[in-house]
Amino acid sequence: MKKAERPLRFAIVGCGLIGEKRLGSLPPGSVTAVYDIDRSRAQRLAGKAECRVAGSVEEAVSGEDVDAVIAAAVNASLAPIASLAISAGKHVLVEKPVALTSRGIEELEDLAASHGVLVRAGFNHRWHPAFLKARELAGEIGPLMFIRARYGHGGRVGYDREWRADPAISGGGELMDQGVHLIDLARWFLGEFPFVHGHAATYFWDMPVDDNAFLELRTAAGQTAWLHASCTEWKNLFSFEIYGRTGKLHVEGLGGSYGVERLSHYKMLPEMGPPDTFIHEFPRGDQSWKMELDEFAADIRLGRKPEPGLRDARAALEIVEEVYRQSAHR
Repeated sequence: MKKAERPLRFAIVGCGLIGEKRLGSLPPGSVTAVYDIDRSRAQRLAGKAECRVAGSVEEAVSGEDVDAVIAAAVNASLAPIASLAISAGKHVLVEKPVALTSRGIEELEDLAASHGVLVRAGFNHRWHPAFLKARELAGEIGPLMFIRARYGHGGRVGYDREWRADPAISGGGELMDQGVHLIDLARWFLGEFPFVHGHAATYFWDMPVDDNAFLELRTAAGQTAWLHASCTEWKNLFSFEIYGRTGKLHVEGLGGSYGVERLSHYKMLPEMGPPDTFIHEFPRGDQSWKMELDEFAADIRLGRKPEPGLRDARAALEIVEEVYRQSAHR
């Protein structure tokens, strides 16, 4: 009889909202250590996980009872946490944007290769059910032509005084926050974008980072992604349209305040005119966090290269950096 594999044991570094989401997506008892610079927050999460509170990042990531680390802190801390975990020989899931610069991600790539560990980039939107269905149906809408996507929220009183408004901690504004999700999803469907044109601006909030970003990305074959990320949307919005030669897929809503997650499939008829329309709704909540962690566990079990991984995160940040460079010269 084959011996059952021992369940993976995790440390979570960063015990805020995302750390809680990650804990809630793991099997009971699989988190053995947590750490946060706010010890009371770490203690609250440790109480839910029934695990120990580490006294430092180093202690959390180096424990013998830890197989893998989830880095779920503010942007500026992600790469340093991942670096310590990799150096301790642990596999890592690090939330987007992974680092403040593409160079920082490149350094993590080199470090991971030298230590023989696996690193997954936390782009959970790929596991939303509407996107999984869109990938399944993409071959039915003919060769892809272009993407048009918008992602935005309205902020809250004091938003421009939170950590996301501090470039030393966030690395950038809305483009770094929600914009990288749009970039990653566009790359997932269309591939690499050697041609990048864009503009990031601050229209409303009193902060030194952007509150809106507008991107035109083109593949070598000329396929285009038009992307807009905004934190002046006022009513939360998610819309991702994929256009093929014989149809269109439209993902909208992400659940919660973004509305019911829905995929509309518009199928062109031979005589053209109004298309046949098929609507898929996913009202049962967001399982993307759990599905992504299940994939990470499979990466480790199978010795499989994670996708999205560090290369994907670096490609997204290279586009972000180019848009910021272009914006600075306007």
